[in-house]
Amino acid sequence: MRVLVQRVTSAAVSVDGDVVGAIRPEGQGLLAFVGVTHGDDLDKARRLAEKLWYLRILDDERSAADVKAPILVVSQFTLYADTAKGRRPSWNAAAPGAVAEPMVAAFAEALRRLGAEVQTGVFGANMQVDLVNDGPVTVLLEL
Repeated sequence: MRVLVQRVTSAAVSVDGDVVGAIRPEGQGLLAFVGVTHGDDLDKARRLAEKLWYLRILDDERSAADVKAPILVVSQFTLYADTAKGRRPSWNAAAPGAVAEPMVAAFAEALRRLGAEVQTGVFGANMQVDLVNDGPVTVLLEL
C-alpha cells in the first residue's frame, strides 16, 4: 500500500461534474492518494492511516491529529505504475478493484476511528481532483 500525501489549503474531487468529496480547512488539510498492491491487508491499512494521522508535515511541525486537519482520501491505482520498460506503464503491481476497494475503505475508516474528518472520492470512477497544494509539500508513505 502506498499513500501519496499532499498538504493542502483546499481539495475537492468530482465525478461527472458533481463534487463528491471536499475539504476546505480553516488552516491546512491533507489530500491522500491511496494505491493498493497484491498482498496488502487490513493491518497495513490501519498502520498507514495511523502514520498519516500523526505525520508532522503541517505548519510548526504539527500533525493532522494535533490540529484535527481534515483529510480527503482518493483511490489511485496508478501509484503502482511500472515504467521500467518501454513507453507504456504496466499496472500489474496494482491490486484488482475487488481487492483494492475494501482496502481503501478500510484506510478511510481507520482515519475516522482515529478522529479524522474524512471525505472520499468514488472508487473506480473517472475523478477530477482540484487542489491547492500548500508549500508545496508532497510525501510518499509506505510500510
